[in-house]
Amino acid sequence: MFMKYIIAISVSVLAASLQAQQPKVWSLTDCIDYATAHNIDIKMKEQNVASKEIDQNTAKMSFLPDLNGSIGQNFDFGRSPSKTGVIVDRNSANTGVNIGTSMPLFDGMKIYNQIKASGLNLKAAMANLDKAKDDMSLLVTNSYLDALFYKELEKINMAQVELTKQQVAKTQLLVDAGSVPISQLYDIKAQLAKDEVSLTDATNNRKLALLSLTQLLELEKFGEDFDIRDPFLSNNLDAELRSILPPDDIYNNAVAVKPQIKEQEFLLESSKRRLKIAKADYIPKLNFNASYSNGYYHYSGIEEGDTNISFKDQIKQNERKTIGFSLSIPIFNRFQVRNNVRNSRIDINTSQLALDNSKKTLYKEIQQAYYNAVAAQQKFDAATVAVKASQEAFSFAQSRYDAGKSTVYEYTDAKTKLSQSLSEQAQAKYNFVFRTKILDFYNGTPISL
Repeated sequence: MFMKYIIAISVSVLAASLQAQQPKVWSLTDCIDYATAHNIDIKMKEQNVASKEIDQNTAKMSFLPDLNGSIGQNFDFGRSPSKTGVIVDRNSANTGVNIGTSMPLFDGMKIYNQIKASGLNLKAAMANLDKAKDDMSLLVTNSYLDALFYKELEKINMAQVELTKQQVAKTQLLVDAGSVPISQLYDIKAQLAKDEVSLTDATNNRKLALLSLTQLLELEKFGEDFDIRDPFLSNNLDAELRSILPPDDIYNNAVAVKPQIKEQEFLLESSKRRLKIAKADYIPKLNFNASYSNGYYHYSGIEEGDTNISFKDQIKQNERKTIGFSLSIPIFNRFQVRNNVRNSRIDINTSQLALDNSKKTLYKEIQQAYYNAVAAQQKFDAATVAVKASQEAFSFAQSRYDAGKSTVYEYTDAKTKLSQSLSEQAQAKYNFVFRTKILDFYNGTPISL
């Protein structure tokens, strides 16, 4: 009978929510999507990805030639150089322009490996971003299920209050008929007051759970109109049982797809590329160079009969074009290259250890998640048995109380135990669902309800 009240209250709450003009009822998927789009930590990791994209573009552009220009104006007083380099006793002014370009022809594959390393660093940053989103989805799921639990707990307390109100009315009739003393009416009214206090606490806990969820979602405003969709989670959790797979099976799937493993794998490959980059400094480098320069010279105080050559003629006469190649051969650099190579090898070993540690940590997490799920299943099964026993005990106590064969204390005790067992069952149910969702998460299955 107590379960009928809970079902009736659930239906009425659902009907009221459908009639109310609420702006939005959030599903678990809605919450996860919103959190991953607005979480500040995730946004910071997105900025890191953008930075790595720029680094990769910079590495790719290193193959291109550079182009630089310069212009200068000099004034010489007293003794000044002529355009031929001879020092003469006169004031002069000269204007020079230069433009040059250079391009690497061979650098020991250094630029090529820099491009590969930057691409791997970009993939590692993207994997780190995916891990942050995965972690956020777990946090949101946990908070969402907490809110669902407190909503169900509120319904249980509402049913408790309604049932006690009916018993107050029945007891009033029994008192009026002289079947029970009036003290029992006072006692049942006192129990009603306690039930209403419990309902108030449950309502506040439900509101706090929703507040915690909105804060996790980075919602700017929280109001009474915020609510979450209440998916019907029956006490038949056979579908969730299919998620409990052996830890080794889950690990074999997780190690191939989880972003924290991918991130370390990319960083390991990047460190191997950085070793090749360091070794490239042992190899001679060949560059191509080209330049164009020109200038204009003007002298003051020149002797009679001499004139400054016109600007047009000087531009034709003074231009200089060069093209050439340069070969840089490393001979001795104070062991800097050697030490860079040694550090690169250490980085490879460190990255390998980080990858191994990530795999071990992942396996430990899966083991713990598996045994937590098994324990949660056992607790839920035990709570379900306790609910059945409490329902039978309450039904018997209620029939005795209605017949005037038991005291209000016996009735209240049976009703309280039933309420407690229902609360424990609800808590065990949502805890079990969350534990199975963690296993789904490690197994690569998207989280949903």
